Amino acid sequence: MPEMPTKLAEIVDEFAAAPRDVVLEMMLEYADVIPPLPAELADRAGMEQVPECQTAFFLRAQVTPDGTVTTWFDCPPEAPTTRAFAGILAEGLAGASAAEVLAVPDDLYQRMGLAQAISPLRVRGGTAILARLKRQVREQTA
Repeated sequence: MPEMPTKLAEIVDEFAAAPRDVVLEMMLEYADVIPPLPAELADRAGMEQVPECQTAFFLRAQVTPDGTVTTWFDCPPEAPTTRAFAGILAEGLAGASAAEVLAVPDDLYQRMGLAQAISPLRVRGGTAILARLKRQVREQTA
């Protein structure tokens, strides 16, 4: 059975081991790692909105012919927590296979210890981002 990507597992472990008072600070570092959208996605065409997020959040996952997954996220800079979720996924899933993406546990953010550091509403938004990403991958590999 595939496991989640090594890089994402390392991020999860890093957060889980961190003192609670630095978790939010660690999260905010990931808010800046989201790559800009390519020109063909600039108008968000082909991207899916995640309505569970309090802010306008869009994503797209594409399974390439070699089976790796490319992700794109669009979230305004004034939503650093939500951008951090996207940044964690962007960095942790970079180069991952479809099977590895689908192996990411649905309770990822709880495993990271984020439920103690941020509001349940934000955790729900992050969980919805992951769920939609995985659904897109599942649909493309079915």
